Amino acid sequence: MPAVPSPEMRIPLGDSGIEVAPLGWGMWRLGDAVEASVRSRVEAALEAGCTLFDTAAVYGYHKGAAFGTAESLLGEVLREAPQLRAHMVLATKAGIAPPIPYDSSAEHLCASCEASLRRLNVERIDLFQIHRPDLLTHPAEVAAALERLRSAGKIRAAGVSNYSAAQFEALAAHMPFALAAVQNELSPLALEALSDGTLDAAMRHGTGVIAWSPLRQGRLGARSGALAEDPRTDRVIAALDTIAARAETTRAAVAYAWVMAHPARPIPLIGSQDPVRIRAARAAYAVRLTRAEWYRILVAARGSRMP
Repeated sequence: MPAVPSPEMRIPLGDSGIEVAPLGWGMWRLGDAVEASVRSRVEAALEAGCTLFDTAAVYGYHKGAAFGTAESLLGEVLREAPQLRAHMVLATKAGIAPPIPYDSSAEHLCASCEASLRRLNVERIDLFQIHRPDLLTHPAEVAAALERLRSAGKIRAAGVSNYSAAQFEALAAHMPFALAAVQNELSPLALEALSDGTLDAAMRHGTGVIAWSPLRQGRLGARSGALAEDPRTDRVIAALDTIAARAETTRAAVAYAWVMAHPARPIPLIGSQDPVRIRAARAAYAVRLTRAEWYRILVAARGSRMP
């Protein structure tokens, strides 16, 4: 039976010395209009046992808000309740610079880090990630910028997001310290990381894995009924629902558990901004998937039997 982490377990992010709970909270939609206050959402994530809090400089901008909105909202919470900071491993990202779209030059990364520190109202970022690979910046320049930030005490560790395995290896080869984490999309509807070398490279290097959109932007959590946008989603929902009924839990909990069961120990980021749903994610720890069930979900997503 695939192992499922417990809420007390701590997963190391490489050799950075940082350890986090198996579930994290992501702030891609933090600027969305909901009744709950930002602080109530943060506190709900802490109550769910999350220690990794993941945001980015560009979050909020895609919804028409000002650049840096999500960081600023979290910064206001930390200004109002500074005691919460001690319970967080704070992660943010840089490198998306609309409308360019990407800029990982040393000048931009250093300036972006300084701006994030101001918006977040903190003196150091625990995990500073390159949001997406910039094809026009040599990895040696990226590595030098990350080392400069770490030496200056601005960041504790560095990671990458949306990098291919080859891009990860290219940057790692120039790094004076090990990358702590790689963050890619992973869910029962997003399987690329299972076969494109991402998880294999992470296990080879001992790098932490962060899984964004584990419910595929809510498709696997909120929908009720069998009618979906496509037959593939219907198949996956049916497979998840069968297991949820057996385990007397929610479909979302099964999806989170499916991600966590991989031996690379991916950390799913809860994307909900509803405090009730954030707290409910903790149910994933109680799900015990059999090996057959885990593969049944994979086969449903693939649409074909395993070779």
